[in-house]
Amino acid sequence: MRIFETADYNIIQNRKIAYVISGILIALSIGVIVTKGLQYGIDFRGGTEIVISFDQAPSVGDVRAQLTEPLGGVPEVKLFGNETDLLIRTDAPGNINNLQEIITNSVKELYPDYETTIIKTDVVGPRFAEDLKEGALYAIITSIIVIFIYILIRFRKWTFSAGAVAALLHDITITLGIFTLLSNLMPFNMTIDQNIIAAFLTIVGYSLNDTVVVFDRIRENSLIYKTMDREKMVNKSINNTLSRTVVTSGTTLFVVVVLFILGGEVLRGLSFALIIGVVIGTYSSIFVASSIATDLENALENKSA
Repeated sequence: MRIFETADYNIIQNRKIAYVISGILIALSIGVIVTKGLQYGIDFRGGTEIVISFDQAPSVGDVRAQLTEPLGGVPEVKLFGNETDLLIRTDAPGNINNLQEIITNSVKELYPDYETTIIKTDVVGPRFAEDLKEGALYAIITSIIVIFIYILIRFRKWTFSAGAVAALLHDITITLGIFTLLSNLMPFNMTIDQNIIAAFLTIVGYSLNDTVVVFDRIRENSLIYKTMDREKMVNKSINNTLSRTVVTSGTTLFVVVVLFILGGEVLRGLSFALIIGVVIGTYSSIFVASSIATDLENALENKSA
């Protein structure tokens, strides 16, 4: 984008403003998470899965709406293999036989001329759900540790590693806070399940990629402009990569928005998380990661002096 080709914004000089904005967003996110609690899906709290086969293709949206009242909540309904089989997942109380009866009776009311058959039933037990929850947490923690080590090896500065990890934690916390805040307000499922964990890991990778590009330019410019003040050099590096960052973020955001609009009910939560992640990740790669690395470098220099 030509508007950013000769960018010369005072990003590092105004980093305290970014710190205030990020601090407010993080505090609000943590407050929402603590007071409201994370809204887990069936994967993480247990429930029942039922696969029902129709002799004709049903409407996923109509079946979901039909089952919401008898099951006491919005179930997860999606195609299972082909257009005539549906996977229905619910955390409604009751044994599996009662739930099967509720589902089959409700579906027959919706499609009285369709023939239906229950072809599969599964129960996601509390123990399995807890193991899955722990596995998801370990996956995120492990990815952050590996990223810290990777940045340290690549740039040979722990300050860069700290800046990158701080930006990633910043992105995950704010995205999780927004998800928790809007979980009961949006007209689609926003509970945390395996898809959302995948979205969080994708956000981590996306944000890291942008951050590494900026760090690479900082390293290059530190060799070219050896006598330049550090803050000015870092600011110049961010401005040098700003066009690339905005173009990459814009095209990615365009694709994710299309997925959100046209991807169907099942993908709305995933695509919404990615939309938030792309926006927050772009912000953090510009205003957070390099700023924190710069402040840590300044602190080390002042300490040694």
